[in-house]
Amino acid sequence: MTILLAIETSCDETSAAVVQDGCLVLSNVVQSQIELHRQYGGVFPEMASRQHMVAITPVIREAMERAGVGWGEIDAIAVVHGPGLAGSLLVGVNVAKTLALTQNKPLVGVNHIEAHIYANWLDAREDRRTPFTPPAFPLVCLIVSGGHTELVLMTEHHTYTRLGGTVDDAAGEAFDKVARLLNLGYPGGPAIERAAVGGDPKAFELPRAQHIGPYDFSFSGLKTAVLRLVQDLRRAQGQVVDERGIRLAEASLSAEESAALPIADIAASFQAAVVETLIEKSVAAIEAYGAVEFLLAGGVAANKALRQAVSERIRVPVRYPPIRYCTDNAAMVGAAGYYRYIAGLRSGLDLDVVPSLALV
Repeated sequence: MTILLAIETSCDETSAAVVQDGCLVLSNVVQSQIELHRQYGGVFPEMASRQHMVAITPVIREAMERAGVGWGEIDAIAVVHGPGLAGSLLVGVNVAKTLALTQNKPLVGVNHIEAHIYANWLDAREDRRTPFTPPAFPLVCLIVSGGHTELVLMTEHHTYTRLGGTVDDAAGEAFDKVARLLNLGYPGGPAIERAAVGGDPKAFELPRAQHIGPYDFSFSGLKTAVLRLVQDLRRAQGQVVDERGIRLAEASLSAEESAALPIADIAASFQAAVVETLIEKSVAAIEAYGAVEFLLAGGVAANKALRQAVSERIRVPVRYPPIRYCTDNAAMVGAAGYYRYIAGLRSGLDLDVVPSLALV
């Protein structure tokens, strides 16, 4: 039996977890900063790092208390050291190094993207009368979040081939910006998903950038197409629209302007375009590389339309984590850290943060 304390502070979630043997979650405490950053329509980095400093010690203490373990039962400490916001990462890494030194525990640095992948190794079943079966290799994993959209081939633990990724904006970022445009709130993924309920995904024909590369993604053109669609609809209603256009990052309808538009149809059409692009590329990668399983990971993996499309259209066994393990959390760090730990991979006390750390 191997028990890890895991720490995650890569962005705006302060989280600590205690994970046994890389699959059994003994505790997973997450303190979210969503309400704090909602007023800005996105994460305010300096504020995020300060909030991590306030929350980190109580969160770790609560995780250990919930798990019912003391330091004598902890075998190692795993911590995310990149990619992410530098200030946020520093809080988690410095606390983890201090604990590793003072408690004389091995330190394991974990890549945040790898942690999202390993969320699929967590045993979230209610009925555990039968042994847990981990994912089988070779597999293809689609990581979809606010900062990342990547297709990865995994042939064994810690052996990755990056097949493709976004050439501009990540899918999660596209959700955030379109949600801001439509005055739906933050975070954009859940907001778009709620708004799309009852909408017609075929109401508006929006572009799918399929020809930029066999396994690459692009959502910049799709975001702009939604902006142009909104402008055209408003003109048709006789509303005054800035003919010079406007940068999507700065565009936002008022509540009154939004109420006058078919928001459910726009949201459903946008969501369908994102999902179709993600699925088409994933299917092609699975077939080309002979994957025996397909994994979905990252915050956008919580999207019900994406989960349904994956289950319906992908012909190999599919896994995706429970929603609580899709967004940033320390349990997934504990899973990834366990497999690094049993492979003999350790980090020194000189472990540093790498905000742009790549998986491969």
